[in-house]
Amino acid sequence: MNDEQLTKNYHQMQDVKFNKILIFINSVVPLALLAFDGIRGNLGANPVEYFLRTTGVLTLVFLMITLAVTPLRKVYGWNSLVKFRRMLGLFAFFYGFLHLVTYSIFDKNFNFPAIVSDVWQRPFIAVGMLAFFLLIPLAVTSTNGMIKRLGGKNWAKLHKLTYLISILGVIHFWMIVKSDLKYPFLFAFILAILLGYRIYDKYKPKIVHT
Repeated sequence: MNDEQLTKNYHQMQDVKFNKILIFINSVVPLALLAFDGIRGNLGANPVEYFLRTTGVLTLVFLMITLAVTPLRKVYGWNSLVKFRRMLGLFAFFYGFLHLVTYSIFDKNFNFPAIVSDVWQRPFIAVGMLAFFLLIPLAVTSTNGMIKRLGGKNWAKLHKLTYLISILGVIHFWMIVKSDLKYPFLFAFILAILLGYRIYDKYKPKIVHT
C-alpha cells in the first residue's frame, strides 16, 4: 500500500471518527434539554409522565433512523452510513432503557407487584416491555467481538429482530394514544415505508445483462 493510499485511509478514518462524535453529541442533546427543563421545572404538571412519553418517542425515532440506514445506502449509495448504524441502534436501546427505568422506578417506585398488576391490566405496557427485552440481545451483541463469535450470518439474522421491535414499538405507542393518532400514524407510515422497501428489494426482478 503506497503513501497516497495510506493518507486516504487515514483521512477516511478521521472523517468517520468526527462523524461519530457529531452523531453522539446530537443524540444526547434531547436528554440534555430534558434535564435542563427538569431543573427549571418546565416539564409540566406531571414531569414523570412527560419524561416517560419523551423517552418513548426518542426510542422510536432512533429505531426509525437505524432502519433507514439500509434504504439510504442502497438507493443513494451512501455506503459509509453503515459505520454509524450500531451507534444509532445503541441509542435506541439507551432511550428505551431510560423509558423503562422512568416507568419502573419513578412511576411505580420499583414496586414489582404493582408493575405486574399494571402490565396485566394495561396490555400496551406488556407490548412495550416485550419490545425492550428484545432489544437487549441486540445491544449485548453490538460489539465486533460478538459479531465474530456469532458469525456474520447468525449476527445478521439476530439483528433482524429490529423489524419486530419497531413494529411492537409503534403498536405500543398507538395503544397509548387515545385521541390524537397523528404521531402514531406518522411512525406507522414511516415504518411501513422502511419495511416495504426491504420486501421490494428482496423480491424485485433481477436485471439480467446480456
